[in-house]
Amino acid sequence: MTSDIDFVQAIQRLFPRVMRYLEAEETRELTGLQVTPSQMNVILVLYFSDNLSMGELSSEMYLTESACTRLVDRLVDAHLVRRRGDRNDRRVVRVSLTSYGRQLAELVLERRNRRFGNLARKLTEEEQASLLRSLEAVLRTFRELEEERQRLREEEAR
Repeated sequence: MTSDIDFVQAIQRLFPRVMRYLEAEETRELTGLQVTPSQMNVILVLYFSDNLSMGELSSEMYLTESACTRLVDRLVDAHLVRRRGDRNDRRVVRVSLTSYGRQLAELVLERRNRRFGNLARKLTEEEQASLLRSLEAVLRTFRELEEERQRLREEEAR
């Protein structure tokens, strides 16, 4: 097992390179679609979990509600999402994809399927499984760290 320092140095070296590659690929897959990466992320979150409240969407996006609202405003203007009141609670605003938003999500997912299919063909089954376990562990840890930060903020506010 590597030391924490070795691990951190490896992450510091590898992560920016992985991110640059993924950002370049994302730019290619969004070319001509008239949406930003952040807007596409909202669309994809809604594709997999449609009809979210603004609070749920902002939580999924790791954004403040005001930042998420600005993103949704632009997507509403582009006819990619719609906002509706909640039938059970008038204070809640729900967001869902329009048919155009759903079509856009499917196009981007098709492009990503090709890209990640190419990746899968270059990795062994063991490497694929290891990568998936590692990514799930990273996301779980980020979620736990965010929950800890939220608890600390709440405790400080009291």
